[in-house]
Amino acid sequence: MPTLLLIPGLSSTSLVWTPLGDALEGSMPAIHADVTRDDTIPAMAARLLSEHDGELIAVGHSMGGRVAMEMARQAPARLRGLVLANTGHNAKRDGEEVKRQQMIDLGHDDIELLADTWLPPMLDPARVSDLEFVAELKAMVVEVGADTHERQIRALLARPDAKTYLPGIACPILLVAANQDGWSPVAQHREIADAAPDAELAIVDGAGHFAPIEQPQQVNAAIIAWLNRKFGGSHG
Repeated sequence: MPTLLLIPGLSSTSLVWTPLGDALEGSMPAIHADVTRDDTIPAMAARLLSEHDGELIAVGHSMGGRVAMEMARQAPARLRGLVLANTGHNAKRDGEEVKRQQMIDLGHDDIELLADTWLPPMLDPARVSDLEFVAELKAMVVEVGADTHERQIRALLARPDAKTYLPGIACPILLVAANQDGWSPVAQHREIADAAPDAELAIVDGAGHFAPIEQPQQVNAAIIAWLNRKFGGSHG
């Protein structure tokens, strides 16, 4: 049985994948990954491969999805599958450094203000008024802190162009996209699915960029159904 490695994204903790980990408890081994210490995507992937033995199914959210794809590039024999939620595959865009630097500076000036600025546009607009939910996400960003935020932003600015190697990823891939995700839109996930040899796309409604915790039941159902189809047994 491969181990699910649950990889969070930018300024995120295990909170993002806790609903899935809870749903799989007792049916499949799942470990929450740490991507706070390295300053490149390839280094994050290499560290996770060195810290976790055996065959893996990498489950990545946002930046974590990029780490998952890089793991499959570095160690294709060990990656049995990928789940990529709210993620992207393109290299750095023109002018991206300026906006990213503004967020780095804001984080160092006032990490709470960074959270207040960054989070609402990431969510389904209907969820922004859920103050308890937003406060939980804000606490997560504050916990991660400005230094890790900067390190991860630097990693994203230097990210590999996954388009160049997606056609060579032979393991099955499940893409999870959300209709209200303006940061990583559904069309972007379709591009990844079209480029990879064995990919499926599940579309979640009523969620933005944080779909695994905005709509955990929909996301968990899609992932567990895929696991059952691809790896047998009854998970979740």
